[in-house]
Amino acid sequence: MMARRGLNQRDLRAMHSMLSAVFFSYAFFLCCFARDTITYPSVVIGSDRQESLVSAGKRFELGFFTPQESTGSRSYLGIWYYGSNPRIVVWVANRNNPLPDDEAGFAITEDGNLKILHGDGTSYWSTELPSTSNPAYREAKLLDSGNLVFGDSNNNTLVTPILWESFAHPTDTFLSGMEMSESLKLISWESTADPKEGNFSFQLDEGRNQFVIFNGHTEHWVNGESSDFFSSERMPDGMTNFLNSNYTTLLPSGNNTRIRLDVEGELQYWNFDVYTDWSLQWMAPIDKCSVSNACGNFSSCNLNKQACRCLPGFKPTSLESWRNGDFSGGCSRSSAACGKNDTFSGLKMIRVGQEDKKIAAENETICREMCLNNCSCQAYSFVEVANRRREPINKCLIWTDVLKDLQEDDSYGGRDLFVRVTIAGTELKAKSCEPCGINVIRYPLSTGSDCGDPMYFSFYCDTPTGKLSFITQNGTYNVATIDQDIRTIVIQDIDGDHCNSSTGGQMREFSLSLPFKMIVKPWCDTVAGNFGSNITSQGLVEIVIGWEPPLEPLCTSSADCEDWPNSTCNVAGNGKVRCHCNSNFQWNGTALSCVQDVDGQSGGSSRKKKPFSLIVGVTIASVIVLSSIFLYTCILMRKKAKRREIQQNTERNAALMYGTEKRVKNFIDAEELNEEDKKGIDVPFFHLDSILAATDYFSEEKKLGRGGFGPVYKVIFLHDKPKSYIQTS
Repeated sequence: MMARRGLNQRDLRAMHSMLSAVFFSYAFFLCCFARDTITYPSVVIGSDRQESLVSAGKRFELGFFTPQESTGSRSYLGIWYYGSNPRIVVWVANRNNPLPDDEAGFAITEDGNLKILHGDGTSYWSTELPSTSNPAYREAKLLDSGNLVFGDSNNNTLVTPILWESFAHPTDTFLSGMEMSESLKLISWESTADPKEGNFSFQLDEGRNQFVIFNGHTEHWVNGESSDFFSSERMPDGMTNFLNSNYTTLLPSGNNTRIRLDVEGELQYWNFDVYTDWSLQWMAPIDKCSVSNACGNFSSCNLNKQACRCLPGFKPTSLESWRNGDFSGGCSRSSAACGKNDTFSGLKMIRVGQEDKKIAAENETICREMCLNNCSCQAYSFVEVANRRREPINKCLIWTDVLKDLQEDDSYGGRDLFVRVTIAGTELKAKSCEPCGINVIRYPLSTGSDCGDPMYFSFYCDTPTGKLSFITQNGTYNVATIDQDIRTIVIQDIDGDHCNSSTGGQMREFSLSLPFKMIVKPWCDTVAGNFGSNITSQGLVEIVIGWEPPLEPLCTSSADCEDWPNSTCNVAGNGKVRCHCNSNFQWNGTALSCVQDVDGQSGGSSRKKKPFSLIVGVTIASVIVLSSIFLYTCILMRKKAKRREIQQNTERNAALMYGTEKRVKNFIDAEELNEEDKKGIDVPFFHLDSILAATDYFSEEKKLGRGGFGPVYKVIFLHDKPKSYIQTS
């Protein structure tokens, strides 16, 4: 319509000035325009007409969209891969300020800015450039790189200078041509249905020269560096080059690669192939243990066991948080270190971050002494590395900061690490087994005939890997955790053939012999075919097994009982020789020691006396209780009989009195006495209620004796009348 009327440029500018105050009226839209460019004032992208810009090579498209999983009508302006299905969005303009409906437009306004304007004139997004008096030279163009560039050609140059570009303001995606610097940041969507800024961000830490993912202000993941201790899960070289500022779209594969920060904080490296479409090449963090310091300081993470565990000689900083599954607080020393009582706890197959110092040392003894003599040394490891000539060089690796990012590695990817502890902090009960990796095997649990209690010899330690297993008649199972305080272990098994319809959806029973017993067994839903909540993300079934407190330790001589204070090696009733507690002491299987006997008896083993005294005490108490019950019952029965007798007497006397009253009345009626005769009869008349009240319900206290017609009761007349006597029959 506008073209046929022949409006000149001045008229068009005047009209645009008027429309921008209220909104871009779609009745004056010009349909003839370059599909990848927006100029002033000829082009408006309307959200209600599904209009868009498409880059020259049909690589990217710009327009209004609603997230696929969104349930509302919120609208956003974004850029996505042209023709992608489902839509792969790489940039969103108004991510934090969605449009409530489709009454919106995207164009260059009279102040020279790119804006998203609603029908009511409200601006939902802007390039926020300084105003210009000549917006006619402003132009926005969508490039094949996915970059939306906005420039001003009013400078008499061949190349339009860029005033603003979307590459400098990314959302959650990094594309070829962007420059990764400390000022550039990828921020995840809040959810797959909402492009609003989420919790996770990705950026370059120039101070450390490392790429970092943050969860809020907390470090979530760091691109590790290979060390002499282990090789970390670093970014692939191609990905690192892709993030490098020198990597430009001139490379053929540039437009076929993208990096995205997922809503869960996962950094993803994608590559496009014409035959396979987009494929995920790499991601981080790849698992729970890859998250920065997932288990806190001085605590190890084991992916296979799905567990965080304090190092030997350490305990949870907050036991309540630890039991609730919050391990961020980590662990702290059971007792302060740095003194003559310090020693080292050896951990097998451990991965840890970069060491703080690397010192040449001839052997491990020298390395150990260097750490022991330095109070700031938290741990050491003696390794053999090779120089450029491939000649072996012995190195002493020293960690002086808190130990974090510890991982147990069963795949021979870790090394032996020696952590500084106090002797008191790692002191085990007598006959306790040596630690298996990071697993502490305290008495009575046993991994061999030379430690623990023989009844608890159900564990096997693979010393090279530090892997601990639990042996049953059904097979051998991986040990996830051991909780000595509540006497439980958690073992794991693959889900396999555990669900059996004949058991009603319950897990099959494990064949366990005393002192072990199943505490919590897995369950499965045979209808849905799913296991219960104790199935790990690796598909492992977790079973909780407990054990009974042990008897006194076995012994062969008095020397064996020296580690068990207040005990003596004596033959037990079953013929076995045990460290029995001395007089005034008794064995406590929970505390694993002889404790003071509260009975205060002496003269032999309290273990023998305790059952007898307990029986006598229980017997006496039982006799007293039974006697009390019998006596109380007798008293109740006597009272009940007395009340029944009184009630019977009352009812009988009342009946007699009623009968007497009736006979007197019948006698008078029968004789047909006249009024004068009735007055001459000197016999008082009383209601039954009055008589019952006067005789206290014919109580024995009111009774005078018996007459010819029955009991005689004393009655007091009112109104100062003389005493009389009444006889009931």
